[in-house]
Amino acid sequence: MTHTAHRILIVGGGYAGFYTAWKLEKRLRRGEAEVTIVDPLAYMTYQPFLPEVAAGSIEARHSVVPLRRHLKRTRIVAAKVTGIDHAHKTATITPIAGEPYQQEYDQIVVTAGAVSRTFPIPGIADNAIGLKTIEEAVAIRDRLLTNFDKAAALPPGPERERLLTVVVVGGGFAGIEVFAELRSFASSLVAKYPELTFDETHFHLIEAMGRIMPEVSLKTSEWVLKDLAKRGAFVHLDTQVTSAVDGDVELSTGEVIPADLIVWTAGVMANPTVVRGGDLPVEERGRIRTRADLRVGTDDEIVEGAWAAGDVAAVPDLSGGGVGGYCVPNAQHAVRQGKLLAKNIVAVLRGENPVDYLHKNLGAVAGLGLYNGAFQSGNIAIKGFLAWLAHRGYHGLAMPTWERKLRVVAGWLGNVVLGRDMANLEAVQHPRAAFEEFAARPRPAQPAVTPPQAPRDAGAAADAPEKSRVAAGR
Repeated sequence: MTHTAHRILIVGGGYAGFYTAWKLEKRLRRGEAEVTIVDPLAYMTYQPFLPEVAAGSIEARHSVVPLRRHLKRTRIVAAKVTGIDHAHKTATITPIAGEPYQQEYDQIVVTAGAVSRTFPIPGIADNAIGLKTIEEAVAIRDRLLTNFDKAAALPPGPERERLLTVVVVGGGFAGIEVFAELRSFASSLVAKYPELTFDETHFHLIEAMGRIMPEVSLKTSEWVLKDLAKRGAFVHLDTQVTSAVDGDVELSTGEVIPADLIVWTAGVMANPTVVRGGDLPVEERGRIRTRADLRVGTDDEIVEGAWAAGDVAAVPDLSGGGVGGYCVPNAQHAVRQGKLLAKNIVAVLRGENPVDYLHKNLGAVAGLGLYNGAFQSGNIAIKGFLAWLAHRGYHGLAMPTWERKLRVVAGWLGNVVLGRDMANLEAVQHPRAAFEEFAARPRPAQPAVTPPQAPRDAGAAADAPEKSRVAAGR
């Protein structure tokens, strides 16, 4: 079959992948290209909202963008790309149901994002939870609520305080935001549990470096530390986790913190399934080597037909503000790179030259619980309520599609009147438990029993030996 339309395969439906497809639909002419996006999850997660989802401030479904609803002309495939053979322009697609198959393409766009980066610390893999997905944020919220219910049923003591202890590992933006949001959430919950006291709740953040939030000034980060201390939260700087076996968090200082909820936010790494399963060039940190114009390759060599963006890509930061000369993995870069990527792909298809990605960071804003935040742009710093308004304003506008914006803002307005939602839905992780508990089951088959003989038959059998003896006597 002869293909007249260019086949564009997008690997990953996160920020960069969604925005690439979304903008391609607006820029491509009818019949100019066929766009396919492959992701095992049929939605894009707006990750800056995850701390607020974990704290019950935003409804989980409002924090994701359904791909099938908002991508009208893009083919959506619920699958993983487990191999890329760019030399032959084919990708191995492993669907969530069915057998793997090969898909041919003309242009491939790798936007597979990142996953939590952990270290081989005993107990972390078994007891901690990350904060990269909407499912993790919901699980954190429900675990905290369940622990409050359990603690309220126990007498005061070590086991009760373990249930009310939260440890967050990592002092970057994600770690500080979820730490502050959970502290704020727990403080509001205490009022609903007369059996518990504020002093029984313990919050610890562990950071290996000597400061938190490197995206803001040292002065602003120190203000955040003081603000957290006022709210009864402890931050351990220059400290590492050495073990978390059975939930006992051992620190490099020798301190041991018994905790039932451990949240890991200490870094990310490029999606290894995609990076290691292909033949595209990879740099030393495990990301796909990408040019400033978002084509895969280097300044001296271009890998034709291959593009990359977002957390999976090592994109040069031409503004000079990136760590090691590359764009840091965050939402701002992923969104803007996705938009430019669509523009550049269309330009190349039409014989035009792509343009370089250049974005100067306009600032950083963090939510620190209800009515509290921190904002930094250059030398300008805003703290407290105004920063919290700036945080909500920025992310409310940045959320893609008006449909999603309206849902999020409506939820925020509802919380002002009704308060934060504290419904615990942890049971949804085992949805059949109640049904199975009371479901009627067939009785087990009874073993076969030989029926007793009828009286007449029994008598006849009893007489038989006597008759035999009489006959023998004759």
